[in-house]
Amino acid sequence: MNTQISERLASFRRLLDERGLAAAIVPQADPHQGEYLAPHWHVRRWLSGFTGSAGDLVVTKTDAALWTDSRYFLQATEQLDGTGIKLMKDGLADTPAIAEWLCANLVKGDTVGLDGMLFNAAGVEALRLEFAAKGIGLVTDFDVIDRIWEDRPALPDGKIFVHDIAYAGKSAADKIAEVLAEAATRGANAAFVAMLDDIAWTLNIRCNDVRHTPVATSFLYLSADGGNVLFIDPAKLTPETEAYLASQGVATRPYDSVKQYLAALPEGEKVRVDAAHTAMQLLDILGHRAVDGGASASARLKSVKNDTQLAGVRNAMVRDGVAMVRSLMEITGRVADGTPTTELDVAAILRKYRGQGDYYFDESFGTICGYGPHGAIVHYEANEESSSTLRPEGLLLIDSGAQYFDGTTDITRTIALGEPTAEERTDFTLVMKGHIALARAIFPVGTRGAQLDALARQFLWQHGLSYLHGTGHGVGHFLSVHEGPHSIRLNYVDMPLLPGSITSNEPGLYRENMHGIRCENLVLCHEAMKTEFGEFLSFETLTLCPFDRSLFDTAMMTADEIAWVDTYHATVRERLLPALATDAERQWLVAATEPLKA
Repeated sequence: MNTQISERLASFRRLLDERGLAAAIVPQADPHQGEYLAPHWHVRRWLSGFTGSAGDLVVTKTDAALWTDSRYFLQATEQLDGTGIKLMKDGLADTPAIAEWLCANLVKGDTVGLDGMLFNAAGVEALRLEFAAKGIGLVTDFDVIDRIWEDRPALPDGKIFVHDIAYAGKSAADKIAEVLAEAATRGANAAFVAMLDDIAWTLNIRCNDVRHTPVATSFLYLSADGGNVLFIDPAKLTPETEAYLASQGVATRPYDSVKQYLAALPEGEKVRVDAAHTAMQLLDILGHRAVDGGASASARLKSVKNDTQLAGVRNAMVRDGVAMVRSLMEITGRVADGTPTTELDVAAILRKYRGQGDYYFDESFGTICGYGPHGAIVHYEANEESSSTLRPEGLLLIDSGAQYFDGTTDITRTIALGEPTAEERTDFTLVMKGHIALARAIFPVGTRGAQLDALARQFLWQHGLSYLHGTGHGVGHFLSVHEGPHSIRLNYVDMPLLPGSITSNEPGLYRENMHGIRCENLVLCHEAMKTEFGEFLSFETLTLCPFDRSLFDTAMMTADEIAWVDTYHATVRERLLPALATDAERQWLVAATEPLKA
């Protein structure tokens, strides 16, 4: 039994008893409804011991259960072992939803608690309706964790800085005007923005409040009358950043004054919100003044990169490709000559070479380096206890990326550390056939990601194989490596792929206790052609790094698929050779990008 987690759960249950509650829901969330959180908001992580970026904990007087998605099934199984918390594999047909499970485990007259600053209104209303049908109550002011988390991290106080227009390509004042113009089309004269990456993009500011995601903890209110306000801890400001914000027409107020400010707005104010990404308590304060317009204007606008941003991303890809070449050379060289090398060493090697490049700021996420069976853990991140030592056999999956001032990168390569087996080559080639099919796709304007997702899965499906994660996510520009509102996945997301948007292309295959395979490039959506049947779009591959030629089984590939790989490798060679510094690096790249049948 994990006594530390057991003690925390026991303390939490005492708080339930004090409030007369039968259960509480603890989400992986903050008041900004983002995926990546500052340590202050890692309540579910602290209470459960599970460190994945997605998952919600439910605690009753006698039981506890954690819901998470397929990316974390193996990780959660390991981390929840001995805690008494049951893993609920979200997304599987036989897994009940949280409300269904609670209704089955509570009785009429019981009450469930949650913190309304960590849920959106639709989520709370859905819970309320389902509970009401069973005679179960719901309270939304259960914010008590400070009473038992004695060393809870404070809200971050790092200084914000300006993301120069030389990288951003558009001023904050212009972006504010665009956001308000979109709000006006919905009958609103103001806009409230809660998502941290939306705020960072709109104001051209960055910070280090969230690990690997350069955002600042804040709220933003924009008004057509000029009353633009950034709600932020004054400790995070400098005279220079205050002057910059003022030059863009933005005043500042303390972060914790946002509720008071919204409550004091005139009754006639119409405030454009993204209700799905705004805390329930804040929407309740706005009341009838809130106008829900779906995905925020900032989210849609920032997903389409301008020419300056795209030029920066292409340059960042060259620097990132050079770092990958040097990293792969060192990793494979160390394994070949018997130098002890662990998964943690691989992550350090990647940081070393990326950090040598111009404009480097940080990793874009914690490196996922899974050797052998660890590769089957989709979001595995090695630690001192788990870090495996590489051997000259098996597969190594490396999913990593960087934040550069001029772009964000995200790349996955699966490499053979010895002579690959027939099964490894078959699995890899099936994954790559799907990757190539998506990379070569041509599709009409208005296409959603769910309509493209099967292109990447079709070859796996033909063999009774699949993967449970999405195929592609949007990527920000010196912002979140996971960026909406578009995506490529099985479930339907009502947002078309737009020219100028950047998306990952990352099918995979995971055999538990054996190996994991994922092949990821970033792709740019752009105009392809216009015919009498309409306008069509396609993808340009942006990432520059060879795939492991030894893992391809060309007997399974068509001539067009082989040609795609050879053409891609020729592009990698052409773009990266001039940027490499030594003959050894150039020779390695030339060998790694030879035609598949050479």
